[in-house]
Amino acid sequence: MKVLTILVLLFGTGMFVFSSSSSWSNALAQEGRKPKDEYVLGPYAKLGGVKFSHVDHVTKNRSVDGTKPIACVECHHTAQPASEAAKHPPHKTAWPADRTTTLTLDLLEKDPSAPPVNVCGDCHARAGMKPKLLPELPKIQLEGSAEPVTLDNQQAFHRNCSGCHDEVAKTGRASTGPTSKKCVACHKKTAAA
Repeated sequence: MKVLTILVLLFGTGMFVFSSSSSWSNALAQEGRKPKDEYVLGPYAKLGGVKFSHVDHVTKNRSVDGTKPIACVECHHTAQPASEAAKHPPHKTAWPADRTTTLTLDLLEKDPSAPPVNVCGDCHARAGMKPKLLPELPKIQLEGSAEPVTLDNQQAFHRNCSGCHDEVAKTGRASTGPTSKKCVACHKKTAAA
């Protein structure tokens, strides 16, 4: 019984780390609506979770060309009107569907009526799981491919994160940084407790 209790607690803790979107949204409202500095993405990944510095990406010049911070909608692509999202295929979804504002740090911090921020896992759930906000996992049709690609959280993270890091590497600015070919530059296994 004791082992079962420990397993339930560990599973619950892991789910909290991964699905902190709603608690993060609530915390934003209570704490001046500022994001945490660091999140753990993919805590269940076979190669280990990825520590992601949110503040680093949105306050430092981390864009592909190195001239500006990354816009919120680069990752939170549903946080803009659908007409704007559609300009950046394959993205086409806005949340909520009638959204009229585009997420920025300024909007998040100063507009208490701004829609909540959704995280990747809200739409891109783990493989085999139903997403929180959509009836099923999104799919995209790749050119030259017969079958559509299901964008579970692993596919979404790798396409968005690795894709951006690969583009930065092509510029020569960060030749030692993480890329889609350097998995353990991001993924770190943690020691068993």
